[in-house]
Amino acid sequence: MKFIVPSQDLLERLLLVNGAVVAKPVLPILENFLFVIKNEILTISSTDLETSMTTFMPVQAQEDLAIAVPSRLTIDILRSLPSQPITFTVDSSSFGIELSTASGRYKLAGQPADDYPKIQEIESTGSFNIPSRILARAISKTLFATSTDDLRPNLNGVFVELKEGSINFVATDANRLVKLTRSDVDPGQENSFIIPKKALNLLKSALPMSDEQIVVAFNENSVAFSISNLNLICRLIEDRYPDYAAVMPSDNDQELILDRLSILNTTKRIGIFSNKTTHQIRLAITGSELNVSSEDLELANEAQERLECEFNGSDLEIGFNGKFFIDMLANLDTDQVVLKLSAPNKAGIMIPADNEADESIEMLIMPMMLNN
Repeated sequence: MKFIVPSQDLLERLLLVNGAVVAKPVLPILENFLFVIKNEILTISSTDLETSMTTFMPVQAQEDLAIAVPSRLTIDILRSLPSQPITFTVDSSSFGIELSTASGRYKLAGQPADDYPKIQEIESTGSFNIPSRILARAISKTLFATSTDDLRPNLNGVFVELKEGSINFVATDANRLVKLTRSDVDPGQENSFIIPKKALNLLKSALPMSDEQIVVAFNENSVAFSISNLNLICRLIEDRYPDYAAVMPSDNDQELILDRLSILNTTKRIGIFSNKTTHQIRLAITGSELNVSSEDLELANEAQERLECEFNGSDLEIGFNGKFFIDMLANLDTDQVVLKLSAPNKAGIMIPADNEADESIEMLIMPMMLNN
């Protein structure tokens, strides 16, 4: 059995689904791609048993076939070849695979397709469409705030909350929280689920920055994303998400308006001198002047900088984790940001001064106790 395929086209498809291949899986066969050819269409699949990815491409083939192909070896050889047609010849009895070009032959050991785990399928109970660029933006603006704590699996993903006429994307690690709302996406129903961050990282890298409609189908256990040349299915995090609305302060009426890049670069410099355990920085607001400082008493390190600002409240000092503060600023893209405050022991809310049309972003950061 054989088929012919352009080497670069195949490489692009393999790289698209390679993220679901794990280096040392529980089942060794999961280090392979599953190749299935029917009616001259090659379906390439990969899975880690939690997340499955599938892509498609046309090939020249006289007959159907199915085989598990070593992922790393195949990608390495295709990367090293110039763009050209390449012929795959499969021995149906030994599952040996020979790749041949005009100038060389390369042999590798395949495995029976029957030994490969069945790729997930989903019987959806609900679905909606969302433009690719909007989904990619929502993922990139929230994913950084997810937790890495294995003891709190419900925080290790992005909470997607479907409303009639809008959709919310929420992420938190209990120290910071990001909520992004799109009012130009209408799921037509009310529902919610938690998508694990690994699947979202894979999806983010595959999504085109276009208005192409992504079909999102889901049930109580899984969610599937269908793009023109890729399907991704993953298991949902089956846990209850915390009531994030309960921690969002409603009385932060003192607004600090700052140039985003200025405060971002200042915080990066000041953070170099902060304690390497707490990463604490201090914001001291006096009139129209903001003093940003940090210190590490054990190493006698200290730094401070002054910035001009607009502030419509009383003089205030508050402490934040500098790394979290930098992450929030780096994931906004407006010229100015607004930091809404109320008291030194109350959470701050950061928002862009100008929201993108049909979008609103709120970023909550918990304060740190200052040592005076």
